[in-house]
Amino acid sequence: MRSERQGLMALLIVVAVWGTTFPTMKLLSAQLDALQIIWARFAIALLVLLPMWRGMRRTELHWGLLLGALLFIAFWLQTEGLARTSSNRNAFVTGLNVLVVPLLAMLALGRRYGLALWAACAMALVGMTLMFHEDAPWNLGDTLTLASTLFYAVYILGLEECARRTASAPLRATRMAASQALVMCVASGALMLARHGEFAGTWDAIATLPGPALTALAYLGVIASVLVVTLQAWGQQRVDAMRSAIVFGLEPVFAAATAWFLIGERLGAVGLLGAALIVAALIVSQLQPPRAATLA
Repeated sequence: MRSERQGLMALLIVVAVWGTTFPTMKLLSAQLDALQIIWARFAIALLVLLPMWRGMRRTELHWGLLLGALLFIAFWLQTEGLARTSSNRNAFVTGLNVLVVPLLAMLALGRRYGLALWAACAMALVGMTLMFHEDAPWNLGDTLTLASTLFYAVYILGLEECARRTASAPLRATRMAASQALVMCVASGALMLARHGEFAGTWDAIATLPGPALTALAYLGVIASVLVVTLQAWGQQRVDAMRSAIVFGLEPVFAAATAWFLIGERLGAVGLLGAALIVAALIVSQLQPPRAATLA
C-alpha cells in the first residue's frame, strides 16, 4: 500500500506539470511548429540524461525504444492538435484517457473492472465536460488530439505491461527515460528534416526566440520531459493503468489553474463544479481494494 501511495504521489506531480505545459506549448507554437518543439525539448532532455546511458541494460533499452515510439506519436499528434485548437479543448480531449484506457484494456486485454473504478471514470468524464464545454464545432485540432489520446492510452498500458514483465528485475526509470528521449529526438529530427529540408531554419527560429519563450522551452525540456517521463515510468511501476488514467484525469484541472495564473482565465461556477468532480473521482477510484502490485 505504501508503494502504491508513493506511485500515486509521483503521478500527481506528473499531472501537475502536464497542466502547465498546455499554455507553455501554445506560446511556443506561435514561433515553432510541432516537430520543432518536440525536437528541441527532447534534445535538451537527452543531454540532461546522457549519464544514464552508462550501465543501461538491454531490456531497458528495448522497452524504452518501444515506449518512446508510442510517446512520440502521441506527442506529435497532441502538439499538432494544440496548434489548431484552444489549450482548454486540447486539455479536455487529452483527459479522455480516463475512459480510453479501460476501454482498450477491456477490448484488447480482456480485463474487468469493479464498480468503484467505473463510477470514478464517469465522474471524471462529467467533470471534464463541465470544465471545458464549448459551443464551437469539433475541428481538425480536436481530431488530432483525440488520435493522440488513443496512442497515449496504449503508452499507459505499455508501461504497465513493462512493469509486469520485468517484475523479477525492475528497470531503472531514469534509463528508460533516456532511451525514450533518444527516440523522441531522433524521430522528430528525421521528420523535421524531411519537412523542412534542413536544420538551419530551426536553429535560427530557436536562436531568435524571446526570453520568455526560451525559458518555456528549457522548462519543457528539463521539467516536463526529464522529470515527468522518469516519474511516470517510476509511478506506473506501482499503480495499475486504470488508476493511473483516473489520476491523469486531473490534467484539465491543473491546466485550468495554470491558465488562470498565467493569463487570467477564470472558471465559472459550472467549471468549478467540474473540477470538484474530477478530484472526487480520484478519491472514489481508491475505494476499491487495489490488485497486487507488480513491482516492489
